[in-house]
Amino acid sequence: MKKIIFTLLLTSSLIVIGQEKDDKGTFTLSGTVDVYGTTNFTSGSGTPGILIANPENANAFGLGFANTIFAYEKGKAGVVADLAFGPRADDANLAGAINQLYVYYNLSDKVTITAGQFNTFLGYEVISPSANFHYTVSYLFNAGPFSHTGVKLNYAASEDLSFMLAVTNAHALTSADGNFADATQLGAQIGYKGQYLNFISGAIDATSAKDWLFLDYTGGFDLSDTFYLGINGAYANSSDDDAGYKGVALYLQNKFSDKFALGLRPEFFTSTSGGVDSNVSAFTLTSNVSLTENLKFITDLRFDSSKDGIIEAFPMKDNTSTLTLAAVYSF
Repeated sequence: MKKIIFTLLLTSSLIVIGQEKDDKGTFTLSGTVDVYGTTNFTSGSGTPGILIANPENANAFGLGFANTIFAYEKGKAGVVADLAFGPRADDANLAGAINQLYVYYNLSDKVTITAGQFNTFLGYEVISPSANFHYTVSYLFNAGPFSHTGVKLNYAASEDLSFMLAVTNAHALTSADGNFADATQLGAQIGYKGQYLNFISGAIDATSAKDWLFLDYTGGFDLSDTFYLGINGAYANSSDDDAGYKGVALYLQNKFSDKFALGLRPEFFTSTSGGVDSNVSAFTLTSNVSLTENLKFITDLRFDSSKDGIIEAFPMKDNTSTLTLAAVYSF
């Protein structure tokens, strides 16, 4: 499960079906497609964490996204064009059909500079469901940034130790917005043996205060040959905007065979606005079945509870239970 760094540099390291190499360079094609069916045990439609623009409308069958990643590398430089279409992409993309678009240059075997739009380095979960154990996403994932536009520098000090520095636009700015208010962020990451401490400071959009602070820990441990514990803890705050959030999610997963695993994600999340805290908890039990090398079938049984009216898609309910079944194909 040490795929947490999925969004850092080589997004193109997903399962590859096409690769051509000659003196012109290396071309790689990969991607995913996902579809789902969902229902809840509460009156009305809706599914928390379904990662579409209007989760309150989710009911019966739906589309996730079609994601295709084109990567080309020659010598020390390369480019990645990650295109995504569909409701999941509409909720996450900053620039139309572009999920990621960046160029990179390897200054040395240890140092790489990347410029463009790239998925966030915060958090345990990522946009593509192929890299997540659960299909629905956590409140922590939804609260934080999905992608950044700017420049980052990665330094692999050793096989176990890595550092990253980033200067980007505020993460809520799209390519159509224009950064007229100089809404920027400074980001950093320290990684050691699969554990990552992340930091962001700056504005979150064109009108926000510039004192936002994000702290995030993401990591995990193999507790046995089959049992894995993942952890995501996060804190965000702005004194000037008088807002923020904090929370923790655990990822307990047991692999019963090469084709079948069960996982539980307990999460506790607090959103703060105007000095008032609102709390929500969510427990997601998931079975993950590999039907083939490329196709996996995910079943999420999820229970969300809040007395503060912040359950996604069900703000008027104290609790809700949902069932989501998804097919995710990677190539």
